[in-house]
Amino acid sequence: MTQSLEDYLEMVSFLSDEGEVRVTDIASRLGVSKPSVLSALKALEEQGLLEHERYRTVTLTQTGAIQATEIRDRHNFLTSFLRDTVGVNAETAEEDACKMEHILSDETLKKLKILARAKRKV
Repeated sequence: MTQSLEDYLEMVSFLSDEGEVRVTDIASRLGVSKPSVLSALKALEEQGLLEHERYRTVTLTQTGAIQATEIRDRHNFLTSFLRDTVGVNAETAEEDACKMEHILSDETLKKLKILARAKRKV
């Protein structure tokens, strides 16, 4: 899955925590056009990650919810790691985590989690 589609899936997950998810809300939060959102939603729907009928709300499938949770967990860990372990300011940590969550391998992420646990014990 591309970084862009991961961002859309993550946003649908965030918005679903707040209630119904509409195309307009996704476009507004991500700063993109509605046609861009519709294109991404179609791709995610083809992958079985969400359901969307035109002019209706967007709903994650069970598979989509699991994948979105994994993406959000990576993002939250990296934000906290950069802020609390590395000492980066909160705004920069958030921005950098958003970029890093898409490119780090599972192996690297596991090693960072070990490093973070070890640093907390010190």
